[in-house]
Amino acid sequence: MKRLLQLVFTWWNGATAGTLLTTSRSGQFVGEDEFGNRYYRKPGKDPTIGVERRWVIYKGEADGSAVPAGWKGWLNQTVHVAPSEETYQPREWQKRHLPNPTGTPGAYRPQGSILRAGERPAATGDYQAWTP
Repeated sequence: MKRLLQLVFTWWNGATAGTLLTTSRSGQFVGEDEFGNRYYRKPGKDPTIGVERRWVIYKGEADGSAVPAGWKGWLNQTVHVAPSEETYQPREWQKRHLPNPTGTPGAYRPQGSILRAGERPAATGDYQAWTP
């Protein structure tokens, strides 16, 4: 029952019931990335937007930063060939794509942050508080 309610009322947990229905009726599977996100298209031009419709169904929580650059270019109509249909090999200097960790336990916490574990260092005296 919980899964059914999530399908109907939430969009951040993968896909809604409407998206899954549209995907099953008119979506053509294009490929899957290393994070498990699945990409679809509806062949032919959509009269409302003038180009082919393309979409992603996220594995887990919907997070746009979890879409690798090649797939992002394809979704935004920047490139016409999907990464699954080409033989691109990343160069040795290119880093692997990672989703944005902001708001997660893996986020960067600079020294002195109240969210960083450990003891916060004492003030050094180079700061003067404003007094009215």
